[in-house]
Amino acid sequence: MKSLKTYSIPFTGLKLGKHYFEYEINDAFFAEFDYSLVKKANLVCKVELDKQETMLILNFDITGTVGATCDKCLADYLQPMDIHEQQIARFTDEEMGEDDEIITLGKNDHEIALAGLIYEYVNVALPFIANCSNQGDGKQCDEEMLQNLDKLAANDEQTERIDPRWEALKKLK
Repeated sequence: MKSLKTYSIPFTGLKLGKHYFEYEINDAFFAEFDYSLVKKANLVCKVELDKQETMLILNFDITGTVGATCDKCLADYLQPMDIHEQQIARFTDEEMGEDDEIITLGKNDHEIALAGLIYEYVNVALPFIANCSNQGDGKQCDEEMLQNLDKLAANDEQTERIDPRWEALKKLK
């Protein structure tokens, strides 16, 4: 977790106004998180921090690729990412309930950790169903693998032949 410290912004010494930060997100970043869905990545995260009197406004722009496995043909491919998110951090001493929209920073806080936010944004942006054919680069799924999967799938003849033991059990209904 020590390497994730580099993904923090010490905001106490910053003047009011906009400040820009850039981070490289790679395999080592995701290795710091247990059970991460992403194992390979080549991303650039640009953060625009707008420091105001009572809050920080963070605008994230994350671009690049992450390694993914096609759910259809099991081929490894590079999933392009283009993520734009905004996070607000408010300065306050009063206790506030848990809120995903706004981060609360107390008087004793001197920096804001971005690693968890970046990790969350990338994982949420992953497609629910990964398909290497949907990348727009003309690449199609591995035909040989699809044919092998079709051979292994149960065909109509096999499903029509029912084990006689199951047939006997159906009569008990």
